[in-house]
Amino acid sequence: MGVEYVSRVPRPPLDGLIDDIYYLEGTAPYARLTLPPMPGAWLIVNLGAPFQIRAGTETEMAEYADGCLVTTPTHAVEFGYPLRTRSVGVHFKPWGPAPFVPMPAAELRDRPVTVEQVWGRTAVAELRDRLATADGPHEMLTLLEEELLRRLRETAGLGLVRHASSVIAAAGGAVAIGDLSVAAGVSSTHLTQRFKELVGVTPKRLARSYRFAATVFSIDPAEAIDWGELAGGAGYFDQAHFGHEFRAFTGLTPTRYVEVRRRFLREHPGHVLDGWPLPAD
Repeated sequence: MGVEYVSRVPRPPLDGLIDDIYYLEGTAPYARLTLPPMPGAWLIVNLGAPFQIRAGTETEMAEYADGCLVTTPTHAVEFGYPLRTRSVGVHFKPWGPAPFVPMPAAELRDRPVTVEQVWGRTAVAELRDRLATADGPHEMLTLLEEELLRRLRETAGLGLVRHASSVIAAAGGAVAIGDLSVAAGVSSTHLTQRFKELVGVTPKRLARSYRFAATVFSIDPAEAIDWGELAGGAGYFDQAHFGHEFRAFTGLTPTRYVEVRRRFLREHPGHVLDGWPLPAD
């Protein structure tokens, strides 16, 4: 059996914080999938059997029954799926979780937490009940959107971080961080502190993530790849530096990454999850 995936961009003002909200149900293409670190965060409200996550430098998988929140990661995240999975979720922009989460993002970096830890046991149980009895995916997404709107709160420094992050994103990470603080009229120390609080990583680290993501998405695994040309076009000093950065982000060499991507394309052509997740088994 395949996967049903329904998504949409939420209405304002959520669209300034969220790329999309989604519904996912079915059998994952692989029992374990690895997600290289990307410039974004996500929230999963689980409605099926528990799933497992290995994040950061952890060696063991941890189980999540009610769901999880993952802020902008610096290491690959490995998901272990049940035979059949069912959930609704949110793909946040890097600064997106801040207005909905009571703790600083830096405390959550590479440390997924349960939805219950974020919003409380009673509230999450009620939300999951409403979602589970909703009349189809679109109503479920509306319920999730309403929950997010209800929880939206003013967040100090969010405008500064959002603007600076948007500049970084528009430049594909190729931006001088010092110029960002000058343009914003704040010190680099202040900008970095705000980023740690609201994104979980420094502006420099976020820029690296955007640059790496742009480079990876430019790779066509179906074609022959000139790695030297790719590294140079992405602004890396040399191919060795590019290879080191690639492995730091994915845990794989560039050639091994392409082999794994080609496996996904070969075994699951046109799959809705193809593009960023990689088979881990």
